[in-house]
Amino acid sequence: MTDMKKMYKTILGDQFPEEMKISFGGQELVYRKRTWTIKNESTGEMEERGIRYGENPDQQAALYELVNGNLVLGDCKYITPGNGLVSAITEEDMIQAGKHPGKINLTDVDNSLNILKFLMDKPSTVIVKHNNPCGVAMADSIEESFTKALRADRVAAFGGCVAMNRPVDKATAEAISNQYVEVVVAPEYEDGTVDILAKRKNLRIIRINRINELASFWDKRFIDFKCLIDGGIIIQQSPVNKIRSKEDLKPAECEYNGKLYKINRLPTEQEYEDIIFGWAVEQGLTSNSVIYVKNGVTVGIGTGEQDRVGVAEIAVYKAYTKYADITCFDKYGISYKELELAVEKGQRDAAEKEEIDAKVKADRAGLPGSTMVSDAFFPFRDGVDVGLRQGVAAIVHPGGSLRDWESIEACNEADPPATMVFTGQRAFKH
Repeated sequence: MTDMKKMYKTILGDQFPEEMKISFGGQELVYRKRTWTIKNESTGEMEERGIRYGENPDQQAALYELVNGNLVLGDCKYITPGNGLVSAITEEDMIQAGKHPGKINLTDVDNSLNILKFLMDKPSTVIVKHNNPCGVAMADSIEESFTKALRADRVAAFGGCVAMNRPVDKATAEAISNQYVEVVVAPEYEDGTVDILAKRKNLRIIRINRINELASFWDKRFIDFKCLIDGGIIIQQSPVNKIRSKEDLKPAECEYNGKLYKINRLPTEQEYEDIIFGWAVEQGLTSNSVIYVKNGVTVGIGTGEQDRVGVAEIAVYKAYTKYADITCFDKYGISYKELELAVEKGQRDAAEKEEIDAKVKADRAGLPGSTMVSDAFFPFRDGVDVGLRQGVAAIVHPGGSLRDWESIEACNEADPPATMVFTGQRAFKH
């Protein structure tokens, strides 16, 4: 049997060419393979290598940076050379390389930036695991945003990628150093912070200078490739988030059987902020997805499910389990699962777990007053009802279902009534 531990430590190398050219009619894009001269942690020697390996340690992989060509198709001008983010990382940007970067590390960084580009107005942190965010938060300081994002899902953040849109200060570095994460990405690191972070020798500490310019990437389109198992390729334009302010949202209304159904209550200013924040987070989630956000922080995230009511329920379940974990950790310094196991083995008093469970139930995992966000419309009101039963105050989704009237009625019937707005665009990501 293959020694998996050895495979994880092995840098495969690759047979992919140094240069790649893609022709679109008479227009040609030129890409250069990105490699780095980094110390091999196994041999101690400096080696020029590309990506460590692909999604699994027996898959070769390569990263290419766009270096030449300007692609215009129809009325769409695609992103041009000189705008590199992840594909432009140099040895100098890898302040501490840790283990040689793999495909998943880089795609996690990329999807973090894909969300951060919508959150540049305030200090924000995105923590990504397996290319989905597990905690996202905006706050008054970068340290506060990291702490809130971490506490949103402390369990999933273990071994994740942390991306921030402000320079890392000492308080933030200390907070990060107390956790196990694989990658930290920021526009800059203040004096003394790298020494704090570098205490974890395998932590990849990466600087991406152009993070400060992320807001300019909001409307930049790129060509999105999907390769098929038969060698074929589907290509599409990348999506653009059209929701920048509350003026881009439409209060929910629709006509059914000659009757006009309208939402009775408009969102408050705080609800509008959470709606816009939640819709930004949705841009980085695998569909089908439903999430709950509150005061600029994710509360529960459900991703990649086949039915919408099911993913709404999963997001609630995750909100409860994560709330139980952080409540238990705050009180006893251990995870909820550790407490649960200790109680089962008779090593701790069952009353301790019962106390945690009672608080989670009483608080409904912090969901009352939150905003429910769906990347596509609710085909039936059952998905909306999942959130309303937990006390959500606002719901945002694209609209366009034949049964939108049912969802509007559900919000109006809730006690207290909830509000609902339509985005007029879907946010699927496969």
